[in-house]
Amino acid sequence: MNKIKHLFPSFFLEKVQKEIEDVCEFSRSISYQDRKKLPYTNAVIHEMQRVKYILIAGPPRQNKKDVKIRDYHIPKGSIIVPDLRSVLLDPEQWETPEEFNPNHFLDKDGKFVEQEEFLPFGIGKRICVGELLSKIEIFIFLTNLLRTFSFRLPEGVKKLNEVPVVRATVQPQPYKLCAIPKKA
Repeated sequence: MNKIKHLFPSFFLEKVQKEIEDVCEFSRSISYQDRKKLPYTNAVIHEMQRVKYILIAGPPRQNKKDVKIRDYHIPKGSIIVPDLRSVLLDPEQWETPEEFNPNHFLDKDGKFVEQEEFLPFGIGKRICVGELLSKIEIFIFLTNLLRTFSFRLPEGVKKLNEVPVVRATVQPQPYKLCAIPKKA
């Protein structure tokens, strides 16, 4: 399954929180448009979705005509199930596919860069209809949480169990986290 090295060390969290504090006034709500001013935060969110994907495969499709891909013949009417992991963890597409690395989405100047291989919502005409809403909600929810709270594991807990629970979707193991309010 997914053997990505430790998902979110405190280094990434602290860097995101610092960027949010430096860019967004505490007196106003963070909006989706702020992502353009928060390139590192945006890169971390994208990298989280790349390494901790929700779907192992996209919805099944049926091809309308005979297709030849490399040496494989796929006859008309075949059911095709896209393997999203094959792109999200492809060593030919990602510099460090098995590591959490926000630099996958940053250029040399630290500006956010969209990656064609970033496909957690699928691709093509039948891409997830909720993609934009999901992106907006994840950005606003996460940035406001990180601006308002510091997070740590409960006393006595050294690390989270990162082995995913695989059902219809890929989910994290249940865990507890302490949210400590930050001073404004």
